[in-house]
Amino acid sequence: MSRVADGAVARVAFRTLGCKVNQVESEAAAAALLGVGAEVVSEEDADLVVINTCTVTGEADAKARKAVRHALRLPREPLVVVTGCLASLDADGLRSLGERVVVEPDKMALATRIAGLLGAAAPRASGTAGGVLRTRAMLKAEDGCDAFCTYCIVPYARGVPRATPVRELVAEAERLVAAGVAEIVLTGVNIGRYRDGDTDLAELVARLAATGVRRLRISSIEPLDLDDRLLAVLASTASLQPHLHIPLQAGSDRVLAAMGRGYDTAAYAARLAAVRSALPGVAVTTDVLAGFPTGTAAEAAETLAFCTEMRFAKLHVFRYSARPGTPAAEMLPQVPAEERSHRAQALRLEGERLRTAYTEARLGGHACVLVERLRNDAGTDAAEGTSGDYLKVRVPADGVAVGDVLDVRLKTAGDGVVLGERLPR
Repeated sequence: MSRVADGAVARVAFRTLGCKVNQVESEAAAAALLGVGAEVVSEEDADLVVINTCTVTGEADAKARKAVRHALRLPREPLVVVTGCLASLDADGLRSLGERVVVEPDKMALATRIAGLLGAAAPRASGTAGGVLRTRAMLKAEDGCDAFCTYCIVPYARGVPRATPVRELVAEAERLVAAGVAEIVLTGVNIGRYRDGDTDLAELVARLAATGVRRLRISSIEPLDLDDRLLAVLASTASLQPHLHIPLQAGSDRVLAAMGRGYDTAAYAARLAAVRSALPGVAVTTDVLAGFPTGTAAEAAETLAFCTEMRFAKLHVFRYSARPGTPAAEMLPQVPAEERSHRAQALRLEGERLRTAYTEARLGGHACVLVERLRNDAGTDAAEGTSGDYLKVRVPADGVAVGDVLDVRLKTAGDGVVLGERLPR
């Protein structure tokens, strides 16, 4: 039975948890539904709420279930469609949360399932990108992972690596460029494992750059996948933005081995040095996991010191949360929750110091900024956007439109924003 009266507009809300791949998949579904006349609204106004879940940790599971319960309590009593990694692993558990919960593990079928529940027309395939919902579009090139890090459930939830055919990715990129999208972010669960026949990630980057996209980014990529061939292609790609996110997870060799990461600190440092040699001025950000089981205070200090030594532009710090079904959940001793929080806080403080140091070193320099929003503060119009190296930048908005790419001199920094002045082109 349709949830929407005849002639009414179907209203859908999306809450996306976890990684950028989930965000891409939510945007693809949203774009498909917009194409058949649905409206994307806030949760409070929705006839149907989609919860796109993450299951990378026990804490992620808890957040997903909390989001479902919140949606079920909304005054409009919407249907709640749950998708994502947790839906693949625990469909029955999610259905038990309420009678209005519908579980759809297959994200390729998500938009069609939603349309059927709302009584809307079946949407056409929405492509591999998240739709043209912003000035920046994400292009999903790969799904799945076979790394089997000991703390991670994702290979069990998403399966082994699978590539989107290169011809589809190039066609989608061409469509996005024609629609005026200024920046494409190439993403995947483990993007470095991309391979479609003889086409690897390096060849894919070259093919996408040839579409004429103004700005191209790669989302999180594992250190060992940044081989010399890929770095040579990145160095020759003018549209590539000067930022890479290269997960570290720990700065202790013993902990890295226990995590099953496949490299030690020397190998990571060598790859980072190669990256900086090939791409001078690149900003490198990273992920760090605090409180991994069996890790000692001394090893936590090693991680902190290694992060400082590597001069990251930003740290994304995650507190370890045991995920049932992973080897790490059975490792002893587990670090007490209070100590995990303490180690995470120490890393976050160092991350703030590193971010400040990186930003201050950039002041006086130039940046290309993609304008993403216009705002008014105390009667002053301003344009905000993201620089190539992922700084949040604000400039006067005279004659500026969303989607413009501006040449900017970076002047002062504060409260997470760099103030700049526009330069003539």
